[in-house]
Amino acid sequence: MNLNATLFVQLVVFLILGGFTMKFVWPPVVKALDERAKKIADGLAAAEKAKSDLALADRKAVEELRTAREKAGEIRANADRQASEKVEDARAEAARIIAQAREAAQAEAGLAAQHARDALRDQVALLAVAGAEKILRREIDPKAHADLLANLKQELQ
Repeated sequence: MNLNATLFVQLVVFLILGGFTMKFVWPPVVKALDERAKKIADGLAAAEKAKSDLALADRKAVEELRTAREKAGEIRANADRQASEKVEDARAEAARIIAQAREAAQAEAGLAAQHARDALRDQVALLAVAGAEKILRREIDPKAHADLLANLKQELQ
């Protein structure tokens, strides 16, 4: 055979094989490669989304932690303030009770002193009457005696 005929036959066989390959073999290979590339792209996109979601979750966690710390600080401050208020209220109540007790004791002491003065006046009046009786060596009638005691009380006040 001739070199040109061989070359021509080889060219025809090559074209037939190329056409067959382009029509029946190449599309499934390209399809498989495209699917593989799509899976890789989807995986990368999912990884990127997961990375951004993780960063967002981290930011949210930090924000929640900061908020929780602030709330805890506020709660602690409120508890301290309430405790101070309760202590101050208790001190004020104790001071009020002490003042009331002091006033009651002073009033009771004043009342006791007044009773003591009244009793002393009565005794002084009785002693004065007894002294007058002894001086005069006579008995005063009860009505005059009562009038004399009332007058003496008035004078002693």
